Order: sequence, then structure tokens, then C-alpha cells
Amino acid sequence: MLPVPDLDDRTFQDLVDDAKRLLQQRCPEWSDHNVSDPGVTLIEAVAQMVDQLVYRLNRVPDRHYLKFLELLGLELRPPAAARGEVTFWLSAAQPQPVLVRAETQVATPRTDVGEPVVFSTAEELAILPCSWARAGSAAAGQEPVDHTAALERSGGFECFSPVPQVGDALLVGLSNAVPSCAVVVRMDCEVRGVGVDPRRPPLQWEAWTPRGWVECEVERDGTGGFNRAGDVLLHVPREHAAPVLARQRAGWLRCRLVEARPDQPTYTASPLIRRLSAFTVGGTVRVVHAEAVRDEDLGTSDGTPGQRFPLQRRPVVSGAADVLHVTGGPGREDWTRVPHFAASGPDDRHFRIDPVAGEVQFGPAVREPDGALRHYGAVPPKAARLRLPRYLAGGGPSGNVARGQVRVLKTSLPYVTRVENRRAAGGGVAGESLADARMRAPVLLRTRDRAVTAEDFEHLAREIAPDAARVRCLPTDGTDPLGVRLVVVPYVDSDETGRVSLAALRPADPRLLQEITAHLDRRRLVGTRLLVQWAGYHAVTAVVDVAARPGHRPPEVRAAVLRALHGYLHPVDGGPDRSGWPLGQPLHARELVGVLGGVPGVDLGQQVTVQLLPADPGTGRRGDPVERLDLAPDELVLSYGHQVQVRS
Repeated sequence: MLPVPDLDDRTFQDLVDDAKRLLQQRCPEWSDHNVSDPGVTLIEAVAQMVDQLVYRLNRVPDRHYLKFLELLGLELRPPAAARGEVTFWLSAAQPQPVLVRAETQVATPRTDVGEPVVFSTAEELAILPCSWARAGSAAAGQEPVDHTAALERSGGFECFSPVPQVGDALLVGLSNAVPSCAVVVRMDCEVRGVGVDPRRPPLQWEAWTPRGWVECEVERDGTGGFNRAGDVLLHVPREHAAPVLARQRAGWLRCRLVEARPDQPTYTASPLIRRLSAFTVGGTVRVVHAEAVRDEDLGTSDGTPGQRFPLQRRPVVSGAADVLHVTGGPGREDWTRVPHFAASGPDDRHFRIDPVAGEVQFGPAVREPDGALRHYGAVPPKAARLRLPRYLAGGGPSGNVARGQVRVLKTSLPYVTRVENRRAAGGGVAGESLADARMRAPVLLRTRDRAVTAEDFEHLAREIAPDAARVRCLPTDGTDPLGVRLVVVPYVDSDETGRVSLAALRPADPRLLQEITAHLDRRRLVGTRLLVQWAGYHAVTAVVDVAARPGHRPPEVRAAVLRALHGYLHPVDGGPDRSGWPLGQPLHARELVGVLGGVPGVDLGQQVTVQLLPADPGTGRRGDPVERLDLAPDELVLSYGHQVQVRS
């Protein structure tokens, strides 16, 4: 037997009781509510008819219910496309730029049980060649010194102070800026950097950008902390620029000595750099889980209002297909895409796209009460050809692929030998179901696309940006009673231990914040001041000392403890209820003791010690241990370099 939907669960007696309660408010002089009263008899008669109407409403099929929602202006939300980054690796360093055009397709391998997941590059990537141009050093707090001449004489130079201090830096100047490129810095060093562990030196590579020094991702370091000849493979940020440092203009990189961790040895003598060279081996670009469809012929117009033309591919990813070409009559006309036809006049060349159904729609004609026919949007002339120059089709949770899965190059590129995603792709969300739309309908009827309450701001922000993991509306400080602050947390990818980086939580690309701001700015009340920003983060290092149970290896227990800590403090999937760490909620050390109790292999019969150290991700410095870490109302916890010791 098919399940019967229950759209309205009120019974006959509930309707009668509700009517009697309203009588007490509207007609207090009516005091006789007995069954014998004629007015109560009338109430019961109406309640019986409403009960029959509710009975029939509960048997409305989903298809009709969906039409009712469309009459209210509510449509099912399309799936959101996953986004990520892929790196194109060159077969060898090239003397000329290698161009990766937008909409270049890459994919996961085809398997026996599934089709490949296809991604398209969201922008053009230029893999620029470079070479070594300048070299220098800068002591902590001092001006940079140029050592290019010392390298050219093959004598070399000491890259840090004679007694290395935190903040000392080696400067490497490239011939030009190489934004979004993968660069190899080849170094010839002597064994002079005494005291450091060559497997984990306290070094941090950075690149100069208009907003200051930004950390580079180091994929490989074969120099052993500048103690042997080797290569350092760096991924340069997309804002890399060429400023003037040490009176020389170059695409500057620097390697800065940072504060060592308690269990990490540091330098007691400065390393010696004898030779330097650099070259480009690849580049990284953003991709979206969608395929571009170009120049699709939709057919011929019949000249009537309200026409619909199905697309070959669906669902349609938002942010594409903004223009439609209509050919016929005097020539080609460009029609503009609009979200709806409410503001369209009879001469406005407008169209809209239903992303879920995959249809191009034109404005209808509505009969007014006086008999006149009003056109909401112009009608393409009869026999006109319709062509959609470009749109993107795709999206959904299938695009949330793990790191290293995107490794098939579907578009042939010269000099490119392979492609890979060094981080997982995220943000893919399934399309809205009918059950979810039923829950959203009352909110739509209440807000009417206007942002008044905090819930309205959050609802409308999620509507325009389904790829935002969390949205929270907070009041501004007490000096601005009309201010509204919207805090956004993006979808982020994690490594194998569940750790996320601060750069991923605060992307340099402001696209998401700009879309939310523009959408809410048109729907806020006059006089309301709006601020949309990324969430703040308070970095913390958990110093954990536990014992392993018999039969469990300490390295495996340590890895499990790290996964548990990163998972509990995760800004999107962490917290007590696994819906993300609550904004502004303080962190107690005893909470983490309870988390460790659920880790297999941890012996709770032995002593368990947890300390919280506030940390600064920029400098790597850590504060004194605290039992409670307090957060601002717009802050979340950020895991930073947890230190775990497991006793046998």
C-alpha cells in the first residue's frame, strides 16, 4: 500500500477547539460554548467541511503539490557544483608560456561501476617560464641585503644570521612573477646548518603578493633544511607579484625561519647557499564539476507567449548562460536572462532558465480583470531560430571526489604530461527534494523574498549560495543597532587526518561573499547596514599525552588521536553534534579528554593529559597553556599543529 502524505494533521475536534479559542479573543461576549448553542452547531458544520477539505488535500499527488509550489513562486533548487583545484604538470621546463584555456576538461578514471566525473577549468591558466634572477637575505627586523654577486662568484653566502633568530629569511628573486605556478628552486648547499632535523626544519616558504607575504605550499623539499644539494617544489599563490626588494625588482620568494615546536630542533648555525636556480614545472587552476555546452540550437519560435524549449543537458549550473541569440528578421538579437518575469515589460527581450528541468522559458501573457492581455516579456518572432551560445551542465554530490582522483586529461594540451587534484573537491550538493521544498514553502510565504529577521538573512543567503557550508547572522556591536553581520564558512577539504588550512577557510577569491552581498543588498530594509564576511578563527594546539592499550601500536593510536582531534574541532563537520563547531562557543580541555575516550587503542586506565595552547598561524608562536579557550561571537576553533605523545 502506498504511503499517504499528511499535509495537515488537524482533526475535526482540533478545528472546533481552535475556533472556540478565537471566539474568546474576538467575541468575548459570546460565553455559551455548549453543544446545544446554535453558534457552536454552525462552527461544527464548518469544521466538518474543512475536515473533508483537509482529507482531500492529504491525497494530492506530488506532481500537483509541485504545481501549487510553482504558483507560489517556489521552485526546486538545482544541485550545486563541486569546486576544487587541479595542477597541470609539464613534461619539462618550457622557454615559452603554456596556455591552459578555460573549459579544459579533466576527469576521474572510468571504473567498472561508474562513469568518470568530469570537471572543467573555470578560468584561463598561463604557466609562465621563469629563472633565477636575484638572491638575498634579511635578518629579523632588518632591511634585505643583496647577495647576487656572492653567488655569481661561487663563494656563496649565509642565508641567516650567524646565530639564527626567528624571522631570519632567505630571499630568492625570480625573473618574473609566476602566479598559480609550480616552481622548482634548485639549491646547492653545504652541511653548515647545525642543530636542525633535516626531515622537519622550522622553515616556511612564502611569496610576495599585493596583500603581503603569503605562505606557499611546499610539496617536496630535498635540501634537508639547506644542508645538501636538492630541489624545493613550491606552489606559488595566484596573487604573486614582482615588487622591489633590496633595490631590485623580481618575483620574490622567501624562506623564513619560524619558531620551532617543543619537540622540533632548530638551527644553531646558519646554512650556506652556494648556488641557486629556478624553473617552472606546472600550474594550478580552479575547476568546477560541470561540462560546457556550446552553441546549442533550441529550435524555432512559433510566435506565442510562454514558450518552453528543453536543453540537451541538465541540470544547469548557476552562473552561466546569461545571453540567448535570436536570429530572424533584420538580424541577430541578444536576449538577457532574468530570474523571473515579474518586472518584465512587453518589449523587454528577456528569458529565464529552469535549471532543474533544463528548459529555456519565455514570458507569458496574462489576462487582466479588465480583459486586456498583458505580456510579461517580449515574444520571439515566428520562425526565429534560437541558439544558446554557452551553458554549464553538471553538479551534485558526485563531484566531491577525494584527493588524487582527478588524473585524466580529456582535452589534449601540448607539453602537459599529467594532471592531478592535490586537494579534494568539495561543495557539491544534491538538488532540493520535494520534502525539503515543502519545509521551505512556509518560510517563503512569511519572508516574501525580504530580509527582515536574522532567519531571513540566513535563508536568503543559503538560497543564493548553496555551496556555503554554514551561514550565521549576528548583530554588530552595540554602536550600530541597524547593522547586520553575516558570517560565512565555505566548504573545505581536509587531508588524511582531517586537518584544514586557514587559507582554505578564508579564500582569496571573494566570489562567494560578493554573490551573497549583492543578493541580500536588494532585499534588506532601507537603512539596514549589511556586512558579509568570513568567519574568524582562533588557532589552538592540543598537547596530548596518552597511553596505548596492549596490542595497539603507538603510531596507529597517534594517527587515530589526531583524526579524532581534527574531526571534533572541524569548522564544518565538527562539534558535539557534528554540524560544525558552534560559533563563539569556548573550548575546554576536558572536552577533548572525553573525545579521546572514544578513540580505539587509548588506555583510559592510565593518565590522560590534555593542554590547550593558543597559537598564531602567521608566526607559529604559541601561548601559555589554558584550561579554557574563549572565542569571539564570530570565531571558530582552528586546529594548528596538535602534538600527541603515545606511551607504550
